[in-house]
Amino acid sequence: MKNIVHIVGTGTIGEPLIGLFTDFGHKMGIDEVTFHKRTPLASDRAKINHLMQRGAKLAVDPDRREAFEKMGHAVSFDSREAIERATVVIDCTPAGNTNKEEIYQNLSGPKGFLAQGSEFGFGKPYARGVNDEALVPEQDRFIQVVSCNTHNITTLIRTLCHEDDGTYSLESGTFVCMRRANDITQVGSFVPAPQVGKHDDPDFGTHHARDAHSLFSTLGEDMNVFSSAVKLNTQYMHSIWFNLQTNRDTNVEEVIQRLRGNHRVAVTDKNQANLIFSFGRDHGYYGRILSQTVVVLPTLMVRRKRSIYGFCFTPQDGNSLLSSIAAALWLIDPDQASVRERLNAVRHWLYREI
Repeated sequence: MKNIVHIVGTGTIGEPLIGLFTDFGHKMGIDEVTFHKRTPLASDRAKINHLMQRGAKLAVDPDRREAFEKMGHAVSFDSREAIERATVVIDCTPAGNTNKEEIYQNLSGPKGFLAQGSEFGFGKPYARGVNDEALVPEQDRFIQVVSCNTHNITTLIRTLCHEDDGTYSLESGTFVCMRRANDITQVGSFVPAPQVGKHDDPDFGTHHARDAHSLFSTLGEDMNVFSSAVKLNTQYMHSIWFNLQTNRDTNVEEVIQRLRGNHRVAVTDKNQANLIFSFGRDHGYYGRILSQTVVVLPTLMVRRKRSIYGFCFTPQDGNSLLSSIAAALWLIDPDQASVRERLNAVRHWLYREI
């Protein structure tokens, strides 16, 4: 049987995922990559042609097949056919939950389905390196890859508060997510000035802490976390201010040692988002590094021995890309040692220092 990865959507997350699986699929045990494009657009013609030239096969809705072919695209599959023959389906659209209700949950062919961070409730929340042990073979067919900022928050907690005996030393965590206005590929939603977000969750503030709590609940943990959000008039990167209150003494030296000990964490002395962003542009894949977080070392402080403060940058959707690949490989073969080996193909973009 072929191992086929089918990706729904060609946007900010979908396009680089298609590229990653086509470029490195042979090292991951992937035999074929297919993708679904919903709307035929002349402005996307070069992008679609390039993905197909690299080996990905196009699937479209039956009523739009003729329009795609008139644009010169060779259509390989109808959209439903591509999903049914896939081993893993990765939905990168804002309609993951809708597609699950209407299509995915009625299919028995694919081993599993992934959706991205906005699709809360799609399946078990997941972030690579945080709750891998919570995934249950043959049970977790539906997985929600959490948002990029939730990756950052949960990685900080796991790295700085997970103790040798398996417990967590976190008493409380507070996070201010300073979000970019939009992605550089998007032409809408830019804001002219900082725009603060409302606290619409009485327990967690914003969805970032709610999603982090939901992820840690898969490990049986009830994390006391709270988040706020503000959207900034920049397209560079998300930034997070954090405060972790622990139930044991620590110091800056131990904090740095723990951060350096996690190969999914990058550290930096650079304190401007454009410098991290440009590093990703110059040294990343599709302009992205795949690290879970980039912690700014000069901002770290431990107050009164038990209160950790600092700033970090969120590598856009690079961390979500890493978790999407890892979850897809796990669905194909759930042996974690095998997943780690197959991930070696993209480990080059897990930076330790920037």
